[in-house]
Amino acid sequence: MAKQELSIGALGKQTGTKVETIRFYEKIGILPAPARTAGNYRSYGHDHVRRLTFVRRVRDLGFPLETVRAMLDLADQPDRPCDEVDALVLEQLGEVERKIADLERLREELDRLAHQCRRGGRMAECRIIEALSPHHEDGRCCP
Repeated sequence: MAKQELSIGALGKQTGTKVETIRFYEKIGILPAPARTAGNYRSYGHDHVRRLTFVRRVRDLGFPLETVRAMLDLADQPDRPCDEVDALVLEQLGEVERKIADLERLREELDRLAHQCRRGGRMAECRIIEALSPHHEDGRCCP
C-alpha cells in the first residue's frame, strides 16, 4: 500500500473533523503529531485517519475526552483483555440512560406548562409566566 500523505484540510474532509479540532487533538495528545513536509506543513498518514475516525465515532457516542484517551490507551495494548472497555461502555450507557430520564422529566414539565396556557389570553393572565416566575412568601411576583 502506498504511503498516504494528507494535509490537515484533507484529513479533516476525509474524517469530517474541523481543522481546529484536529489541532486541539494533537495538542492534548489524542492524535499523534504528524510528520512535516519540507515546507513545514503537517503530513498525515493512514494511521492518523484510522485513529481520528475512531475518536470521532467514540465522541459521537457521547464519550468524554478522558474516556476516549483511556480507550485509545487500551487499544494500543492488543493483548489486554477487553473488560475495561466493556466497563467504560456500560458506564456511558448508564450516563445516557440518566440523560434520557432527565429529558423525559423535562418533557413532562414542559407539557404540563403548555397545557396551563389559555390560548388567546393576555400576558397578565398567563399561567406559564406565573408558574415560571419567582414569588415572595406573600405571593407577590419578584422583579
